[in-house]
Amino acid sequence: MMNGILVSDLLDVNKTIAGEIFRDATYGWEVLPMIKDFILTLGRTLNPDEYEKTGEDVWISKTAHIYSSACIQGPCIIDHEAEIRHCAFIRGSAIIGKNCVVGNSTELKNVILFDGVQVPHYNYVGDSILGYKSHLGAGAITSNVKSDHSLTTFKLGEQHVETGMKKFGAIIGDYAEIGCNSVLNPATVVGRNSIIYPLSMVRGFVPASSIYKKQGEIIHRREE
Repeated sequence: MMNGILVSDLLDVNKTIAGEIFRDATYGWEVLPMIKDFILTLGRTLNPDEYEKTGEDVWISKTAHIYSSACIQGPCIIDHEAEIRHCAFIRGSAIIGKNCVVGNSTELKNVILFDGVQVPHYNYVGDSILGYKSHLGAGAITSNVKSDHSLTTFKLGEQHVETGMKKFGAIIGDYAEIGCNSVLNPATVVGRNSIIYPLSMVRGFVPASSIYKKQGEIIHRREE
């Protein structure tokens, strides 16, 4: 068991309608293959007074705000007060939490966005989990497949972590801030309360409460 990258190190599972999916998970990426079936099971239990089933396997809170130009494919759950803006493209297997913002031309696929997440401008988020109130700046993306299509891995100190996943974008901890036009390479894990500088190319593990300036230059974030 590797500290720093455990579900409990990164995510408050009480801040998502999908908390139950993490019950037996040690690491966040373990739940990525389960998202589709989890949505299908959970969606059928949602209160029809609060959630409307629209299309095939799409459940949308009656308090969510959906622009008419958004494209939403199932299975998908959109929770209370979420905002899905102009030309957002939700490709399926997506759980979008309370008060989330999915912005113009943002694309989601096989993701869990915890409550309060913002992906508001030209973002791609695939095969990833974004923790409570985390934020992607304009143009920031999660790259979810290696160029050689091999299984994803990353380094944790001197350890080489094999995820067993071909498609795995990022696990982004609660309150993390990802700067504009940054690329998170496959199998990136960003700790709670960390900041990634704009235009960064991030690979591997960024510890909690850090500031990532560039590869090899990560400093501890001072308490405010």
